[in-house]
Amino acid sequence: MVINLSEKHSLLTNWVGEIRNVDIHNDRQRFRRNLERIAEVIGYEISKTLDSSEIKVTTPLGTIQSKQLSKQPVLATILRAGLAMHNGLLNYFDKADNAFLSAYRKHHKDGSFEISLEYLSCPDLNDRVVILSDPMLATGASLVKSIHHLKEQGNFKEIHIVCAIACSVGIEYVLQEIPYAKIWCGDIDNELTAKGYIVPGLGDAGDLAYGTKMQH
Repeated sequence: MVINLSEKHSLLTNWVGEIRNVDIHNDRQRFRRNLERIAEVIGYEISKTLDSSEIKVTTPLGTIQSKQLSKQPVLATILRAGLAMHNGLLNYFDKADNAFLSAYRKHHKDGSFEISLEYLSCPDLNDRVVILSDPMLATGASLVKSIHHLKEQGNFKEIHIVCAIACSVGIEYVLQEIPYAKIWCGDIDNELTAKGYIVPGLGDAGDLAYGTKMQH
């Protein structure tokens, strides 16, 4: 299942346009906030698909039956680029448990790279709904490796992937390796460079949000 929220115009498409815009890329706070807002909208849409149950709520004037989530999800993100989107999801799923992974591209001198995963912190994942955020779904390699690693920690019930921009090539790879994944995108592009960057994309989301880093 792939949901592209830019297929219909909404406020989300305005924010997607802003994170792509080189004229405002120097405003890191605005970039982070737009990622956060995109994640909030996607989180709201995901909430409609989750199991709910009814509880009795007492008001000052009586009682009423009200629906609530049956079980809180686990919000997972890939450090460091995913932090802003993670915050957006946490704004809405404010009682959720959290997981953090350190998957990143380890570059080689010949221009190639491999996905290195050196850190994981997570709660019990058995029978849980996991919502994994990462701003860019490019090749899909880091997401697939991260999901396989999460699966080793517990047999989760569902996995939702939340990203601002996805590439159709990466989506195809993720669904080939993780066919049960549900992918929620702010928008989808169709081109990927030889170095694994999305075109037109938006550049390096981690650098735009938090500043440039040394390559290792």
